Amino acid sequence: MSGERAIVAVIDDDQRVREALHGLLETVALDVELFVSVEDFLGASRSRAPDCIVLDVRLPGPSGLDFQAQLSKANVHTPIVFITGHGDIPMSVRAMKAGAIEFLTKPFRDQELLDAVRSGIERARARRAEQQVVAQLQQRFASLTTREREIVALLAVGRSNKQIAGQMDISEVTTRVHRRQAMQKMGARSLADLVRLVDKLALSQTKTPSV
Repeated sequence: MSGERAIVAVIDDDQRVREALHGLLETVALDVELFVSVEDFLGASRSRAPDCIVLDVRLPGPSGLDFQAQLSKANVHTPIVFITGHGDIPMSVRAMKAGAIEFLTKPFRDQELLDAVRSGIERARARRAEQQVVAQLQQRFASLTTREREIVALLAVGRSNKQIAGQMDISEVTTRVHRRQAMQKMGARSLADLVRLVDKLALSQTKTPSV
């Protein structure tokens, strides 16, 4: 885990568990925030969101599973590691299907938790890196003229220069000029590269953001 220190939020109403997890997670250079309930977590002020949440299933107020559903509905996809002393198979299946990193039954081995948290942090960092790439692509696409965007869209669906020229009622020479300018602005080295970038932008519109 390189770069800035990752933040792990622990939500558990058992003080002994919170303190034990705090000590464990700090041994691997993680910043740890402790909360007794979902309301406690939601009411806290923070400079940035946690990279991973260690979440007890049974809590006063909303349960861990309810909170997971709440986050998903709000398009917040912070990785979650569930811990519980009262787990069952249907409960674990529900949590994993909803995207949980792991579902650990107390007592669990320290290494199991550390491995799960590490996986969650890596997932969060990968998502942020992907979001940064998409944001840069969106900026590049925004720099295109209206005509360049139209030509890029047609290139992406397999139209040739000749077909684009005919459809837009411009010359092939003009089409090639706009195509070259668009590729330079988008940072595309080839037509295949341009199509890949356009596909990435299109897919980003169907994905939910992470907080």
